[in-house]
Amino acid sequence: MSENKANNLNKNEEQLALDDGRRVKVLSPGMMVFKRFIRNKLAIAGIIILAFMFLFSFLGGLVSPYRQDQVFYKTDSANKEYASAVVNTEYRFVTRDGSQLSTLVRANFSRVIKDAGEEGVSFEADGAAWTVRMLGDSFYSIGTAQELGTVTMLGKIADVKPNPGMEISDEVKAAALQAVQSGTLEFEVDGQTYLLTKGKAKSYTLGTVAEAAIASLLSFDTYSSDDKALASGYEFRRGAELAMNTGENAFEAAGESFTLGIEDGGALIYRAGEESPMATVSNVIVNSVTSGVFLPMDYKAAVAEAIADHQTAFEYVNADGETERHTIRMRGNNYIIYTEQQTYLIDMYAAPSMAHPLGTDDHGMDVLTRLMYGGRISLMVGFVVMLLENLIGIIIGGISGYFGGWVDTLLMRFVDLFYSIPYYPMMIIAGAIMDAFEVPPYTRIFLLMAIMGIMGWTGVARVVRGQILSLREQDFMVATEATGIRISRRIFRHLVPNVMPLLIVQATMGLGSIILTEATLSFLGLGIKYPLASWGSIINAASNIYVMTNFWYIWIPAGVLIVLTVLGFNFVGDGLRDAFDPKMKR
Repeated sequence: MSENKANNLNKNEEQLALDDGRRVKVLSPGMMVFKRFIRNKLAIAGIIILAFMFLFSFLGGLVSPYRQDQVFYKTDSANKEYASAVVNTEYRFVTRDGSQLSTLVRANFSRVIKDAGEEGVSFEADGAAWTVRMLGDSFYSIGTAQELGTVTMLGKIADVKPNPGMEISDEVKAAALQAVQSGTLEFEVDGQTYLLTKGKAKSYTLGTVAEAAIASLLSFDTYSSDDKALASGYEFRRGAELAMNTGENAFEAAGESFTLGIEDGGALIYRAGEESPMATVSNVIVNSVTSGVFLPMDYKAAVAEAIADHQTAFEYVNADGETERHTIRMRGNNYIIYTEQQTYLIDMYAAPSMAHPLGTDDHGMDVLTRLMYGGRISLMVGFVVMLLENLIGIIIGGISGYFGGWVDTLLMRFVDLFYSIPYYPMMIIAGAIMDAFEVPPYTRIFLLMAIMGIMGWTGVARVVRGQILSLREQDFMVATEATGIRISRRIFRHLVPNVMPLLIVQATMGLGSIILTEATLSFLGLGIKYPLASWGSIINAASNIYVMTNFWYIWIPAGVLIVLTVLGFNFVGDGLRDAFDPKMKR
């Protein structure tokens, strides 16, 4: 008898294995679902994948030393535009003190210049007679002329006849006769300049000339800003250019003496007794391509000399004693000067390195860091949109399924209306509207999630409505009605929980689809905007064929993360579906 009792006691104390069928019978429904779920190897793989994605996205950003919008730079040498030069073809006018040249006078100058020579040419403007006379190569004098009379040669005798109201002194008549006989068309008497203009046959027009301005193609640049006013003055310019055209090497202006070092196409001007030039003269105008950058005069002189010698490159010793090589290229009528410069550049498309394991993108940002932050947004969008879809779908589907009748008909037609709206065209239109209104990036995320949730709840509503239609007729619902439980409690405390297993499976499998939708919109440029990142906006780099074929590390990692995340949600969804299925083998 004692032996039977001992055997029975041993049987009661026997420990059953977890997968023993006799133990499953006493497990709770939740434990049975969990047991069936963990038996699914793909579901466990999905859990592992999703756990990695969440750790990578939400903890990775905290570990990363960079921000998602941090731009990296590098120092590099590049052959960049440094200066531009042009051979001047427009005349520059320098007026005498107290004189002015109107626009009409300047226009007439451009018209008659081709006929102007040493004899000069006249024109009428502003109610006065003007004379243009060539003083040298591309160097002209512009003055107001007053006719005094005519000089006619009769053999060796000159007849000087004053114009009505004019008087001509004997000294002027004698000087005019001598000038005609010697072939000189300009002479001076008592400090007054007289000009003979050749007319018909052997007649000349005698008049006085008061020089108002000079016109030249040359440009004067000073080495010191203190000499700028002097070098731009009428007396200095006239003296320097007249000396250049007559072959002299000295001139005086403003009470000072200057010497000239004439070169091909230009000259250097020195103060008397000084060895360093104070100005340079050239028909080449040199300017910096960068606003605010001052080009030294010796550099401008080197450029002008190189252009005059038809060189394509030249060397220049800068202020630090370093020799720089500059190249000259033609662009239209301009000369563009290039040189190697140390430049602070955005470090775009940098190859993977210790500092940047996945390199940098087209904005010079760390790709790995942006993948981490991008995962946050992609996963957040997936979960928020899924919750919003289920919230709206449960409310609409629950009310429709419980009440039935005209309420069901009305709400289902409303569902049909939403279901008939094309999803992607509406999302594209919404993205274009947000672009047009320049919606800030953070605000755009919430609007995008709201629009996706509002557009995607119809499927959930149909599922909930169908399940509740079958559940509301069961005995437990009759009991709730008999006990007087209010309608909202019947729907959301008794009916909806019975639908939740199916909704959980559907939501889990739908998360991957939502992430793919967000990635598609961001790839098309209608989703998440710079400087924020999502996996879809990162993979957008593959739209450029050059980037796709040469910089794999920009877009392949984002594509791999999207694929793994979607697979992970699908594996978990399949595992939950099988676990909730009561027909599964235990």
